[in-house]
Amino acid sequence: MSDSLYETLGVSKSATESEIKKAYRKLARQYHPDVNKDPSAEDKFKEINAAYEVLSDKQKKSQYDMHGDSMFGGQNFGDFARGQSGQGDLDDILRNIFGQQGGGGGFNQGFGGHPRQEVNLDIESRVIIPFSVAMLGGKHSVSINNQSFDIKIPAGIKTGEKMRVKGKGNSQGGRAGDLYLKIEIAPSADYEREGDDLVKTFDVPLMKALFGGKVSIETLEKEIKLKVPENTKNNQRFRVKEMGVTNRKGSTRGDLYLQVNIVLPKVDDLDEELAEHMKEKLPQE
Repeated sequence: MSDSLYETLGVSKSATESEIKKAYRKLARQYHPDVNKDPSAEDKFKEINAAYEVLSDKQKKSQYDMHGDSMFGGQNFGDFARGQSGQGDLDDILRNIFGQQGGGGGFNQGFGGHPRQEVNLDIESRVIIPFSVAMLGGKHSVSINNQSFDIKIPAGIKTGEKMRVKGKGNSQGGRAGDLYLKIEIAPSADYEREGDDLVKTFDVPLMKALFGGKVSIETLEKEIKLKVPENTKNNQRFRVKEMGVTNRKGSTRGDLYLQVNIVLPKVDDLDEELAEHMKEKLPQE
């Protein structure tokens, strides 16, 4: 039985939940359209997210482990995903295959099973929020039950939190349930989150690291000028107050820490006389 969802994330079928998540984060960073400008990167990014949508959900994963790629008509997942291009949101198509997860637990209809009588009209789903939207807040578009709509994301939301969207669940007899969204924050190629603080690594030329100078840095909100002092060390951090993440309980903001990456010039690019002088004068230890 072919198990190409695992191949999409580059893990074995025996991979743990932690290993699956680690592989997803690595690939999501690699193929994020903001970082990878290859025309095929966006489709690959969607495939990775959709594969994780299934393998991170215990019930969906159990169904897939039982039936494998027969759920995609016998195609491997990559071919199936590309074949759905232009036919709707890939997440929606997967939800139709695997069934919606109801608020009372379990699928409304299992693979090859029989429909259950709908009692609770609430539904649950998972949504991946762009990093910048999660940090700063804003609107994000979702597609559920063949309808698309915007949801308002509060600044500082975290992975694992749930959001309730009224009236966007299943409907029956003139009644509509609610939608409960479990939040997953997409990884960022530039930032790491440490509680309410953000950490960003930025490049500093050797000249400015040694003798000081100003460096322009693009943050999530705006471009700032940072004064780098003389004798700046690699991995040294500079604190920018209250440009981190909003704490939703206290309405305070964390800080942004800018971490130095000193960029060394290539010896071949140096003036020959300067290179020889540096060989003679630079400390050996």
